[in-house]
This record gives sequence, structure tokens and C-alpha cells, in this order.
Amino acid sequence: MSTRHKPPFTRLARTLLAIGGSLLLNATAQAAGELKLYNWSDYMPQALLDKFSAEYDVKVIQDTYDSNETLLARLKSGVTGYDVAVPGDYMVAILAREGLLEKVEPNQLPNFKHIKPELVDVYFDPGRHYSVPYQFGTTSFMVDTQVYQGDIDTLAILFEPPAELKGRINVFRDVNDVINAALRYKGFATCNANRAELKEVNDLLLSARGGWLSIMSDGARETLVSGDAAVSMIWNGMGLRARMEKPSLRYAYPKEGLTAWADNLVVLKGARNLENAKLFMNFLMEPENAAALTNFAGYTAGVEGTEPFLEEKFKGALELDPPADARPAEFVPPCEPEVVRLYDRIWTNLLK
Repeated sequence: MSTRHKPPFTRLARTLLAIGGSLLLNATAQAAGELKLYNWSDYMPQALLDKFSAEYDVKVIQDTYDSNETLLARLKSGVTGYDVAVPGDYMVAILAREGLLEKVEPNQLPNFKHIKPELVDVYFDPGRHYSVPYQFGTTSFMVDTQVYQGDIDTLAILFEPPAELKGRINVFRDVNDVINAALRYKGFATCNANRAELKEVNDLLLSARGGWLSIMSDGARETLVSGDAAVSMIWNGMGLRARMEKPSLRYAYPKEGLTAWADNLVVLKGARNLENAKLFMNFLMEPENAAALTNFAGYTAGVEGTEPFLEEKFKGALELDPPADARPAEFVPPCEPEVVRLYDRIWTNLLK
């Protein structure tokens, strides 16, 4: 990481320069000031933030949240001061619809050329006018195979667990992850407004709750590694990191299905450090920097050319490469407002 001396500059000498409606990046220019990042916990290596700060003389301040819904609620309540955030795929669509994002046209940034072609025209931001890929993966759960040696590739582990696992299960504090898992276990469609089916889901969750240890997203890896929980919902990259610490943990590919997700970097409406936010977007699309994210968080990068920079442990890892017979993971677009209201009632009941 370079800590070279930086010459004096003015506020106008920003790295990002608009010319003829196109955004060009002057690689030798410098930025100044701050960047306020609102991110998931345990999702960004400090070394990468330090590298960005050293290269562009920008101080990065990071706060964290524990779910997409927390991010949305805080922004809608009027919380301001953040420049960039890292919402999931469906939440990008919601934030754009709610007018909570800056349309910064990241598709015109120089490093956009590295984006994987299949991640350009995505359902939540076709053509990438608001967002760039951060990391993508799946949401499932892990089981400590020292505690339970039976079949783990079923959502019954969460909702009708064997005796060995009762009272030792953590599920995410995320309405969509939990309800979608319950819907799949019952064989029902996601984004479901069928009240009879949702009553069955509500009853299933209330019954299962008695066999759970906790409902939390932050600390999922730690509770597995410590042995406090023998099962936890987890994201695949976090699961890989947990297994590196505790080899008896195994990532499940439930036969009923699992969720695919794609986290993305966006610029929040009214960002005070707009140019630095664009610069940070471009920085994270550099293959070496995207690989540093994968090496830290354990998920798949959204840009090409990361392979030379990846650590060996990511090659062939079960958490990143599903078995050939595993059911494909499902992206779940934003549900209609009526469905959201129905889900919120179920979730409120569950958390009482």
C-alpha cells in the first residue's frame, strides 16, 4: 500500500471529471475529505479502506447495520450523513423507487469494464444506473456435524429440528430470509399473499421459535464457532470463514431451496461527498480490490480478473461451489406492498 506524499490540491481538482456528459477518471488526480460508509458488519477489510484512504487522501468512516430492512427504515426515518451503502439486490430496487438513491451512472466509470456481463442488466438496476456489484452469494445455514450427524440438506433442521439441535439454533433477524425459508419448507411460493398459506407459515414459525436459541444476524459466525449454537442461518462466505475456524461446520443446500442474493454499492440521496463516493465505486471495481473483498468476506466478486489475487482456500470450497445435484438458489425480487404488510405482521408475532 503506497503512502507516498501527496501534493497540494484544490477542491476543484477532483479525480472524477465530467466531460461531455461522460464520467472520466484521471488516475493521477487526488481527492480530499471524507467518505461515510454504511455497511453490513464484518464485510469490509480495514486494510482495503486504509488503501483507499492512502491513495486518495480520503478519510473513511464506517457504520454498520444488520439487515436490508434496518437500512431502509433508517433512511426513511430521515437519517442522513451517509454517502454510500451496500444494499441487497431487491433493496436496491426499493431504494431507487423510494427516491433514496443518487442516479450516479456508475456504468460510465472507467473500471465498469471489469463487471461480469451477467451482472450488468440485472432485474433490480438494468444497465447499472445506480449501483455496482459488491459481492454475491447464497443464504442458507450451517450445522455442527459433531453435534448432529444426520442429513442437514433440509429446512426441517430449522423448523422441525431433531432433539440434538433443539435450543441450539440461531436464525437471522431478517423478515425475508426467515419467511422465505418457511415458505419453501411448506412448498409455497415466495412473495406470497395467500392468507391461508401465510397462516400456516405463521403457525410453523411460532411452533419452531420454541426450539431456537436466538434470532440475530450479527454474531452468527461467532455463535457457531464458540459452540453456543449448533445451527445458524448464515451467508455462504461467512460460513466458509466459520469453517476455517471450526472444521466440523458444514454448509447446507436444502432440498426445498435457498436464496441467492447480490449486494451492491450505491450512493445515497443527498450524499455530501458525492465525488468521493463515485471514486470509491470505481476503486472497488478494480479486480485486485474486488479480490481483497473476497479474500476477507468469502463471497464471489462481481468483476472479472480477480483470480490471480484470490487465496487458495476459495478454490473448490463447498460454500462457493454447490454440489452438482443441489437445487439452484433463487433470487427473490421485491414483493408487492400488500405482501410486505402481511409478512410484517407475521414477523411482529414472531418477535413478541
